[in-house]
Amino acid sequence: MPSKSRKADVGTVDQGALSVSEFMAGLHHLVKDQVGRIWVQGEISNFTRAASGHCYFTLKDSHAQVRAVLFRGVAANLRFEPENGLEVLVMADAAIYEQRGELQLIVRRLEPQGQGALQLAFEQLKGRLAEEGLFDADLKRDLPELPRGVGIVASKHSAALHDVLQVSGRRFPQIPVVIAHSRVQGEGAELEIARALEDLAQWPDLDVILLVRGGGSLEDLWCFNTEGVARAIAACPLPVVSGVGHEVDVSIADLVADLRAPTPSAAAELVWPSGEEFQRQLGRQWERLTSSMQTCLEGLTQELDFRSEALRAHSPMGRLRLQQERFDHQAQRLRSSIKVRLQEAQSRFATQGSRLDSLSPLAVLERGYAVVRHEPEGRVVRRAAEVVPGESLSVHLSQGSLRARVEEVS
Repeated sequence: MPSKSRKADVGTVDQGALSVSEFMAGLHHLVKDQVGRIWVQGEISNFTRAASGHCYFTLKDSHAQVRAVLFRGVAANLRFEPENGLEVLVMADAAIYEQRGELQLIVRRLEPQGQGALQLAFEQLKGRLAEEGLFDADLKRDLPELPRGVGIVASKHSAALHDVLQVSGRRFPQIPVVIAHSRVQGEGAELEIARALEDLAQWPDLDVILLVRGGGSLEDLWCFNTEGVARAIAACPLPVVSGVGHEVDVSIADLVADLRAPTPSAAAELVWPSGEEFQRQLGRQWERLTSSMQTCLEGLTQELDFRSEALRAHSPMGRLRLQQERFDHQAQRLRSSIKVRLQEAQSRFATQGSRLDSLSPLAVLERGYAVVRHEPEGRVVRRAAEVVPGESLSVHLSQGSLRARVEEVS
């Protein structure tokens, strides 16, 4: 503190008194020189992030608290998100905020207590994306049974890519492969992975994308735990299969992907169908198709025959033939009816003729009787009193006639 700073006597006015600004500036230098850079442990509270990117919070324990500031440049490099209630260890410069006359810590480094910064960042991002629904099972898409083409996001010199290509060549080498090279470790790798996913999504005739990398530490695999990669996978219009690390490694990319495989080779086994099994399935399907087509053709043939017969029946010639058949049938019935009626009439005529014959005078004459008539009137003589002796009569017999003269009437 400047040498003119001194304790004033009670009841006197010191003409060399300090201004408030001078006092705070001196106090700032004192704190900076005497305290300097220190490590402080405490709990974050009252955390706010300003539009400028600077972060302000209070670091406290059960007995005291101190204000702290995390400037934008330092905050941008944090792997996790500071939040209220988080126990942290800070490396900071002790300083006086002269405008308000407050002691504060200018944080240069911020680490979570109890777990690493990467693990905390993983859990925070996982919770946030889970709340958004990016891990929901109903968003997962099915893989194609036989993809037209497969895209692979991997390092072009990696063992993971080599393993995937070996599996594809063994199972179904006829399926085309498009490789999008990307770094899979280090700063900026997440940007390359997201860009590779976007490029493959626009490639024609691709039906699925593999995202693969071999095992490694949490630090090595960190680019697969970033929000940018997670959202690129969620936005990809094609199904994405994640084969990152070993079986025990679970990344954010695994949780967002449509299907997670424990290893790159296992991911390839899921995507590429077995060529031999496919040939067998194709053979069975061909047999079913052939049988179905045969059955269908037989049914169509029967339907065609039925329709053709119906068409012939409804055609002009068909209808004419049908009318001719009906006419012939009716004519035959008419002839039969006429024949029957004629036979019945002949039978009745014969019966009536017999009855008429039985009533005919000729029949009486046949039995020896005769018809006697006056001449020349022709009146029938019924009684003897109607004639006189000497009168001429005509006598009709059953066969012929004769003339007779009456000699005596009795």
